[in-house]
Amino acid sequence: MLDETLKTQLQAYLEKLVQPIELVAALDDGDKSRELDGLLHEIAALSDKISLRRDDSEARKPSFAINRLGTDISVRFAGIPMGHEFTSLVLALLQVGGHPSKAATETIEQVRNLDGEFRFETYFSLSCQNCPDVVQALNLMSVLNPNIKHVAIDGALYQDEVESRQIMSVPTVYLNGEVFDQGRMSLEQILAKIDTGSAAREAEKIKTKDAFDVLVVGGGPAGAAAAIYAARKGIRTGVAAERFGGQVLDTMGIENFISVDYTEGPKLGAALEQHVHAYDVDVMNLQRATKLVPASESASGLVEVQLENGASLSAKTVILSTGARWRQMGVPGENEYRNKGVAYCPHCDGPLFKGKRVAVIGGGNSGVEAAIDLAGIVAHVTLVEFDSKLRADEVLQRKLRSLPNVDIIVSAQSTEVLGDGQKVNGLVYKDRTDGVMHSVELEGIFVQIGLLPNTEWLKGALELSPRGEIVINDRGQTSLPGVFAAGDATTVPYKQIVIAMGAGSTAALAAFDHLIRTSAPVADTATA
Repeated sequence: MLDETLKTQLQAYLEKLVQPIELVAALDDGDKSRELDGLLHEIAALSDKISLRRDDSEARKPSFAINRLGTDISVRFAGIPMGHEFTSLVLALLQVGGHPSKAATETIEQVRNLDGEFRFETYFSLSCQNCPDVVQALNLMSVLNPNIKHVAIDGALYQDEVESRQIMSVPTVYLNGEVFDQGRMSLEQILAKIDTGSAAREAEKIKTKDAFDVLVVGGGPAGAAAAIYAARKGIRTGVAAERFGGQVLDTMGIENFISVDYTEGPKLGAALEQHVHAYDVDVMNLQRATKLVPASESASGLVEVQLENGASLSAKTVILSTGARWRQMGVPGENEYRNKGVAYCPHCDGPLFKGKRVAVIGGGNSGVEAAIDLAGIVAHVTLVEFDSKLRADEVLQRKLRSLPNVDIIVSAQSTEVLGDGQKVNGLVYKDRTDGVMHSVELEGIFVQIGLLPNTEWLKGALELSPRGEIVINDRGQTSLPGVFAAGDATTVPYKQIVIAMGAGSTAALAAFDHLIRTSAPVADTATA
C-alpha cells in the first residue's frame, strides 16, 4: 500500500523508535483485512524494533493494536489509517515506541495524574481533517497513562456500528460506552472535560497576570499575525484564544495562500501556533471572552477583558480577532437534529451518508463544492438555494450540472428540518415564486450559507455593523480608544486568510503607534 517514497520517509521516522513494539492484527477473509495485512507487513519490514503477530480474538475485524512489548501500553485502530489518519498512525508507532511527545510538560503530567478508568472510542472518517487531532490526542493519553485505552474506528468501514449508535458526525467520541463529545478537540480540551478542576486552576493563574501592553483576543490567522507583529516590537504581548487556529482548522484545502500551492487548515493552524510560540507571547488557550470593559469604565484605567471562567485580563491596548463561525439556517428542527443529520462539514461527515439522500443548503462556492464532493459518495444530492440563481463560480456550476445524481432548486426558502426524534428524515422549503410549500425526503442536510461573526459578547461595548461585524477604519481602530480589531469579525469586505493576516499586522502596528502616542511605557522597540 505504501509507495517507495512513503516507505523511505516512514523508515526514517521509525529510526526514532526507542523501545520494541509489536503490531497485533485481527483479520477476517475480507478485502480490507487483506489490505491491512499487507500494510502491517510493509511497516514491520521497515524496522527491526517492530514485530508482527495475529490474534483474531478481537471483535472488530480488520483492526490492529500497537503494543509496547513487556508493558500494557497500547493503542488500537479499527480500520486502515491512511488518508488524513496516516499521520496518526506514524505518531502512534513512535509514541508507543518511546519517542517523546512534543506536548507541554505540564499537560503531560496532567494526563499522567488522571485517576480512574477511561475507555475511549473515536469514530472517524479518512476524509475528515478534524479527526486526526482527536485521534492523536487520545492515542497520546493512552500511551502516557495505562488507565486510559483508546480505539480509533473508521466509521465508513464499520457502518453497522455507525447505524446502531446513530452516529452522523465525526469525530464522535465515546467514553466508557457513553457519548463523550463530537467535533474537533485538542488534547487540552479533552483534559478540561475530564479534569473538572483544571478550569478553576487556570482561572487562578490568569488572575495573577500583570497587565499586557497588547492583548490579542482570538487565535486565528488575524490574531496570530497581530501577536507576532506586537511581540517583535518588544512589548508585553498576550493571546487569549478559545481555540488556537480558529476557523482555519475546519478548512479542508487552501489553494490561495500566496506562495503556497496547497496546504490544509490543520497544518496551517499548527504552523501559526508554532510561529507565535517562537516569540515571547503569553498564549492562553481555551479561554472564551465574555465582556469587554473600556478603559474609561474599568477600575485600573486599562481595557479589561472578562473571561468565561471568572478571570479577567487587563491591557493598555486590545486587538479583537474573534473570527466567525458557520451560519445556521435558523429554522425549527435545525438545533434539535444538529449532528443527527444536520451537518456543516461535508468533508468530515460525508462518508457517514454513503448511499443516502442528502441536501446541501447554499448555492455559493462552498455549497456547490460540497454538493459536488457529496455526489461521489451519497445516492442523491438536492442543492437548495434561496436566490433565483446559483452564486458559485461558473466552472463549479458546470461541474455540478453535469452530475446525474444532483437536483438543483433555486428561489427556495428552507423553513423546517424534519425528523423522527432520533435523526433527520426530511426538509421543508417554500417556493419563493409562488409561495407553495414542498418537502423533500432525505437523511442528511449540509448547511453552507456563509459566516456569522463571533461578536455577541461585544454588543453595547463598541460599534457593530447591522450584520454584527466590528466597525473599523483603515488602521483597524474601533470606536473605542485603544481597542483595535482584525479579521473575519470586522467590516473588512473580503473574508480571506491572507487578508486576515494583513489586517492583524495592521492592527498590531496601529496598537503600537497608539502606545507611543499616549506615552504608555513600552519595552525595547526592536524593528519589524
